[in-house]
Amino acid sequence: MQERRMPNMQECPFRMDAAGRDIQGEAERVRRAGPAVRIELPGGVPAWAVADPEAMRRLLASPDVSKDAVRHWPAWTNGEVPQDWALAMWVSIRSMFTAYGPEHTRLRKLVSSAFTAHRTKALEPVVRRIAAELLDEIAELPAGRPLDLRARFAVPLPARLICELFGVPRERRDELCAIFDCLFDTSADAAAVGRAAAELYGILHELVAAKREFPGDDLTSGLVLRQRETLEQSDEAPLDDQELLDTLVHLLSAGYETTVNLIDHAVHALLTHPEQLQLVLAGRASWEDVVEETLRWEPAAANLMLRYAVQDIDLGDVVIPRGEAIVLSVAGAGRDPGTHGDDADRFDITRPSRRAHLAFGHGVHHCLGAPLARMEGVIALSALFERFPGLCLAVPSGALRPVASFISNGHQELPVLVGAPAPAVPSAGRASAGGGRLSGRTREGAAASRPRPLGGTAVVRRVRGVPWIWHRNVASPRWMPVTSTARAPGDHAGIARASTKHGASNST
Repeated sequence: MQERRMPNMQECPFRMDAAGRDIQGEAERVRRAGPAVRIELPGGVPAWAVADPEAMRRLLASPDVSKDAVRHWPAWTNGEVPQDWALAMWVSIRSMFTAYGPEHTRLRKLVSSAFTAHRTKALEPVVRRIAAELLDEIAELPAGRPLDLRARFAVPLPARLICELFGVPRERRDELCAIFDCLFDTSADAAAVGRAAAELYGILHELVAAKREFPGDDLTSGLVLRQRETLEQSDEAPLDDQELLDTLVHLLSAGYETTVNLIDHAVHALLTHPEQLQLVLAGRASWEDVVEETLRWEPAAANLMLRYAVQDIDLGDVVIPRGEAIVLSVAGAGRDPGTHGDDADRFDITRPSRRAHLAFGHGVHHCLGAPLARMEGVIALSALFERFPGLCLAVPSGALRPVASFISNGHQELPVLVGAPAPAVPSAGRASAGGGRLSGRTREGAAASRPRPLGGTAVVRRVRGVPWIWHRNVASPRWMPVTSTARAPGDHAGIARASTKHGASNST
């Protein structure tokens, strides 16, 4: 087996770009190179990259692949990779993120109860409230001026949610987000990463100390309580202080960065593929379809770091030797023609294989927070496009700059023009998919004109001469502009004719 193909440590066909300037181009080269290819990580650290989706699923589910560098990466333990390596935090953290076997099971069990389907469902009103608050803030900005939607919406929505969930003080929120942005910046030097890590652990030490003294109804308090329980139980390994802190690092960073990039890329994809947006607005596809296709087409994490071969791993044409590091190219797998067809590079929310992605991992390391991230994405997108149907990019798509990372996949900024807000929800007791309170201007518009019902299935309002329909008999009630061909889902009467016949009222 070893005679077939086991390159030495010097055979690295290309270096990963630390600044992530061409995520998809790099992913394609990895995918075309075969089931596994030698790469060089920042700092000259050799590894293997895998982009074939079937090979990735096999590796993610195999006990022959570990995430524990101390046990299974000799280059780390013998000092070949220095402890001050700029990406060391992705290796040295002690949580379920880097655990293997029974240790992984023990650490995952400590937090899995916080991410059940029931608890995720219970967070929907919170996400709707946060989305509505952010959109209200955007509506109050001066009209006609570009704004950075990533900074104004994609970042603060998951940031507010995750900080509320973990009881992080509001005054620490922006600082925490800036730290995570630095840690995901794979072009940063070791000194900058070290400073950010020190600041992060300082904040988390304070947070844990505060929750020990004044516990609350949040996940940090729950982890502190669980630690106390494990210390008192002789039949279970206790959760030590470093594991507690590193678990918080893992959960906070993953809950933040993944959803930021998901919202960012989904909005960009819809604005650059307006025919796809129209499919959703016409009821021929769902916001869930948008989320899944975005995760396939532009996954929030382009590459998964790091895994290690516990044994020699035979992938057919190549063997990954025992003890060597592995990077999984989620971006490469997401556009694999064998899985998604010859048009895998195209954004298509009706694609039959849109859910066949690995954006949230696979096997025992499948992301616990995946249902929460999906739910945040659906609520964020539906609320945004219902509130600002005239949303458009303020700069050419090609002018957007990627974040400086080959791990995190997003834009540094997403400049947009929001246009005029959509009409108010028909009644105070009926919330749209975006939910939440109405802005001042929207309240005035609602008071100025009462919408007219259409057969109990829709409400008509005219804004700047354009009639809008409030669709009630759908899973996610929403406003939609009327076109010559538009119909309310489930309403077989022509909406355009009906709006004229019933005399849609005017609104400010």
